[in-house]
Amino acid sequence: MNNMNQMMKQVKKMQEQMMKAQEELGTKSIEGTAGGGVVTVIINGHKKVQSITIKPEAVDPDDVEMLQDLVLTAVNDAMTKAEELANKDMGKFTGGMNIPGLF
Repeated sequence: MNNMNQMMKQVKKMQEQMMKAQEELGTKSIEGTAGGGVVTVIINGHKKVQSITIKPEAVDPDDVEMLQDLVLTAVNDAMTKAEELANKDMGKFTGGMNIPGLF
């Protein structure tokens, strides 16, 4: 019975550490860029867009599609980096296993 109590304490401690790590992800900023930095997107570790910066030279009224592509590329770049950060930060708790819905 003592082993069971000890195991439950360890599980509870690990859950608390995972929750803290998940909260900390929300405080981290990840930057994605496109076009050599003419479009920059900042997201947090929870994959919420915080800001989008577009330099004037990226704006061409005759080529709106290019600007749309740059924004899309910068967002996807930031999302990929956020996913990598989450996998790195949370992977220490899951032993590298990708558990859907965990983060």
